Amino acid sequence: MTQLISSFLTCIEKTTYDRNHGPILHKSADQHRVVVDGLVSNPLELSLASLAHDFPQHTVTCALQCAGNRRHSMRTRIKEVSGVDWFDGALMNCVFEGPLVRDILLAAGVNEEPLQGRVRPGHVQFASFGSKTQEDDWYGGSIPFSRTMDPDMDVILALKMNGKPLPPRHGYPVRAIVPGVLGARSVKWLDRITASTDESPCFYQQHDYKVLPPEAVDMQVAEQFWSKTPAMLEMPVNACVATPKPESTITLPASGLVEVRGYAVPQGRSGPVVRVQVSGDEGVTWVDSLLEDGGDQASKWSWVLWSAKIKISPGKGRKIYAKATDAAGNTQEQPRSTWNVRGVAYK
Repeated sequence: MTQLISSFLTCIEKTTYDRNHGPILHKSADQHRVVVDGLVSNPLELSLASLAHDFPQHTVTCALQCAGNRRHSMRTRIKEVSGVDWFDGALMNCVFEGPLVRDILLAAGVNEEPLQGRVRPGHVQFASFGSKTQEDDWYGGSIPFSRTMDPDMDVILALKMNGKPLPPRHGYPVRAIVPGVLGARSVKWLDRITASTDESPCFYQQHDYKVLPPEAVDMQVAEQFWSKTPAMLEMPVNACVATPKPESTITLPASGLVEVRGYAVPQGRSGPVVRVQVSGDEGVTWVDSLLEDGGDQASKWSWVLWSAKIKISPGKGRKIYAKATDAAGNTQEQPRSTWNVRGVAYK
């Protein structure tokens, strides 16, 4: 975690999280094509050269995070969940570059406004057919059409990551990037974009990545809730203490003040984070942290790095709390999330 928060932009060679539901694909950029179909009047088959040169290139800095980021905290602080035991570092803050999906769909003749005799899409599906996954024959996800077509949502097809071509493990040669949304919708090794009236039929859209109600006490009981529960979209506001590490021993300085550092992310489109408060007495008193300036690369989608010096009384089992507030006023109201069986959307 110390290395993760060592710089505003995540070093992709060392610290970026890598979550896949199948093998890492190694595709040829020269041969790769992205098909655009569905409710469009002019279906397209786009090469990487076309994506790079036939459309305006758009740059966005965003924190991309797994829906199960901090699942370990839900598992250990509340009760057992089902899923990979992610700790607090299943995210990265990077600059992505490529064309807006909006521009690509307009070039394909999508119907942006309802017109007589034509159906307006409700969803945009992203799909990768390169290999079987753990639960399906392919990988896919979808987001609302309205979000895709809103230029302020910065939904792009990324060709570059921190100024360089995407590494294979991050989706080379092209992936979707949907800022503010769980990483599962930013489909890697992208093969197809489909404008549709329906969500993606893929397992990972229909039968996973949902915040099931507490009544779904285990995966067997959960079966009755998948079709009734909406798919996850925006991630919640969140602050995480990176240092001191959990279970570590701290030698209190003469001042009695301990330096605490971490990251914070906004809720979906509601960024940036404007305040992080830290407590060394389990929420009795709070101290405002110092937010580091991300400079020109910061955006409403990016994380903030923060630091604070707080008082902690000597003793065992002391806890440090942090809570973030974003520009829209979304705040972590309590130190614990509502439990769900998949351990997603922890805050």
